[in-house]
Amino acid sequence: VLVGVVIYMALTITAINLIQRQRNFIDSVTHELKSPIASLKLYLQTLGRLDVTEQQRADFYRFMLDDIERLDRLINHLLEAASVDHEPVDMEVQEIDLADVLKSCAQTVCSRYRVPEDTIVTQIRSAVIRARPVDVDMIFRNLLDNAVKYAGTEPAVTVDCRRVGQQAVVRISDNGRGISPKLRRKIFGRFVRLGRELEREKPGTGLGLYIVRTLVKRLRGRISVHDRPGGSGTTFEVQLPLSVKQAAAA
Repeated sequence: VLVGVVIYMALTITAINLIQRQRNFIDSVTHELKSPIASLKLYLQTLGRLDVTEQQRADFYRFMLDDIERLDRLINHLLEAASVDHEPVDMEVQEIDLADVLKSCAQTVCSRYRVPEDTIVTQIRSAVIRARPVDVDMIFRNLLDNAVKYAGTEPAVTVDCRRVGQQAVVRISDNGRGISPKLRRKIFGRFVRLGRELEREKPGTGLGLYIVRTLVKRLRGRISVHDRPGGSGTTFEVQLPLSVKQAAAA
């Protein structure tokens, strides 16, 4: 009876936590949908009812484009989360140099947040792995996006990529608040975001790190979280097996 009670309590706590995460996810997605839609509606109503200057008109168009991009990112994120549950087709797998992927992702993230390209400092060496290009892009685009989004008021992100034995090791460090050691395993769960959903300043769905962990495990790799050396912040370390040719050469 005692064993049954313990199992029942454990399952109940797990169900409660899942319901809370799902509620956070619904709150997050609802906010992410309503905010840009309300903004678009306001700008369109203003353009339709008032005479505005050419400069104001140009600003309104730019703001509306930002809102559309925000909606596009949210939809893509949800589609990516749905796609990670499907095994890739072997024909889609190819040899990929992580140096090229990291540079491309860094440029994309800097452009998205309108920060200088030197916000992300790279120290990258060639490391070739076998994977689907879309999977590798999702892994490092999500990690770099989080690094810039949750960094300090003046983001400073470093990316280090090198070969260690038969592994490609990528370390992405930011200058944000850091993550408590007791929460570092929890952040990779589906729908998990730290803190209360409606009090957050940063947008998100709680799916990014779930996508990252799922894809890294699929590639027979590992991901871990550490304190940033030499100051506040977080370092995400991704280890992926090198391609057969490069591993043999190593």
